Amino acid sequence: MAGLAISALSGRAAPRQHRPVTHLLPLALLVAGTFLAGGLVKGVIGLGLPTIAMGLLGLAMPPAKAAVLLLVPSLVTNVWQVLAGRHLRSVLRRLWPMMLGIVAGSLPGSGVIAGASVHTATAALGAALILYGMVGVAMPRLRVPQRMERWAAPLIGAATGLVSGATGVAMIPAVPFLGSLGLQRDELVQALGLSFTVSTLALAAGLALHGALPLSATGASLLAVLPALAGMGLGGLLRARVRPEIFRRCFFAGLLALGAELLWRGVA
Repeated sequence: MAGLAISALSGRAAPRQHRPVTHLLPLALLVAGTFLAGGLVKGVIGLGLPTIAMGLLGLAMPPAKAAVLLLVPSLVTNVWQVLAGRHLRSVLRRLWPMMLGIVAGSLPGSGVIAGASVHTATAALGAALILYGMVGVAMPRLRVPQRMERWAAPLIGAATGLVSGATGVAMIPAVPFLGSLGLQRDELVQALGLSFTVSTLALAAGLALHGALPLSATGASLLAVLPALAGMGLGGLLRARVRPEIFRRCFFAGLLALGAELLWRGVA
């Protein structure tokens, strides 16, 4: 069953006879390595699993198929992040307009990633990674006044939903915006987890709405949870041994290179 799911995600129809293991092994190793790396990054700096997964898997398969594979591990790790603190009620009370905006933007935005033009979706993913990498490297110190937050939150949510729906990456502009609200560290971690969780669920709904969520892919997505959780565990151990600032800058520099490659593939 898992082999059939991985074969479906690769973009090739599975034949009636069993496909030789050697044909599926490279793709299975890519999936496992991608989610192990994404989980490790998330364990160290608290984010990055969907971004890493979409970027690396986008080199080997259409972005829509990468997004389907990402759904379950992203949801599991983000719900874990949301429930690991004591500020969920206050974060929900403050950010619910942004969450509604994410849902509203994701449903139409997912038409891009689910559409027939793989090149357009790949170029959009590359552009999103480049933009996020530039913001991460620059690390601008932003601060949104509280009087602006009420009307800015739903707009930022809608923009995040559009980007997430079109590319599978729910970072821009949600992460810089949440970082500009003056939240305490634990509150920010839960706010990020909440934003990513809502984005993942909204992306799944959008893919299903556009007929791009095959049930045959759920087995591979479930299996991807294991390396993702293993990576998070390793990242938690590594966090005490490395400087997060240096690790973060290397991560964002890598995103710039990966985004440039995807953008080139999409427009070439």
